[in-house]
Amino acid sequence: MNNTAETIGFIGVGLMGHGIAKNLLAAGYPVYVLAHRNRAPVEDLLSKGAKEVKTLADMARNTTVIHICAPGSPEVEAVVAELLPDLRPDTVIIDCSTSDPNSTARLAARLAEQGCHMADAPLGGTPVQAESGELSTMIGATEDIYARITPVVETWARSIVHMGDNGAGHKMKLLNNFLSLGYAAMYSEALALAEKVGITTAQFDSVIRGSRMDCGFYQTFMGYAVEGNREAHKFTLKNALKDTSYLANMADGVNLANPIGGAVKNSFALAFAAGGDGPEDYVPHLVDYVMAQNGVKK
Repeated sequence: MNNTAETIGFIGVGLMGHGIAKNLLAAGYPVYVLAHRNRAPVEDLLSKGAKEVKTLADMARNTTVIHICAPGSPEVEAVVAELLPDLRPDTVIIDCSTSDPNSTARLAARLAEQGCHMADAPLGGTPVQAESGELSTMIGATEDIYARITPVVETWARSIVHMGDNGAGHKMKLLNNFLSLGYAAMYSEALALAEKVGITTAQFDSVIRGSRMDCGFYQTFMGYAVEGNREAHKFTLKNALKDTSYLANMADGVNLANPIGGAVKNSFALAFAAGGDGPEDYVPHLVDYVMAQNGVKK
């Protein structure tokens, strides 16, 4: 058992959160999870020793380090607002979501007023890596809070980088997602153009795969485009649009022209508006929307 004095709370035991919470339990941490309409991951964690709370107030009263895995900043802000009245002094909130860095800084200030702390620790990796404890994370926190939460984070992350103070982790995560989602937009457009000029997706892949242009993200993207695996990369188009919108806000905040970022965002916005707004409409499916917009049939 881990001899830490920390008691962990977890809000959002979905695709990524379940694996993180499972690894915290395996390391010996007491873990409280919030009741959720999706009972399967909750019940699995309860079978592994987690305890369930019905309200955020109960979560606040029983824990010292609380993880939040939520869709974005509005949801994180709402959760923190509900936790605040009942938080124990010196509690740390770890936001594992991909959030707006400006929102993160504001939340850190609010928590500090109450004698509590904020750390942004957005996630890099897949649900499979979450289950195996091999995620990466880029952390924004003060030096002392970073030192305090590192043993906790080490239970679920293989790569941990301290980026700086509150918000720095979320800034880096947006830059990371700009690269991956930019690749997705380029792959989609390239494949549509290839099909339009008589080069099949399979032919395209036979040239790129194994070349200098190959990478892990390319392989998961093409897991759908070539192999038809709709769950090759389970990150929604809705979240992609949210993240590229946050990136645009970040660029606007420092008066930076980001025309490529805008083009990437618009690619996802067009797909979202064309019906790609569902919970199982994932990033690799963008290729279908780009092809449809251009009258391309495979």
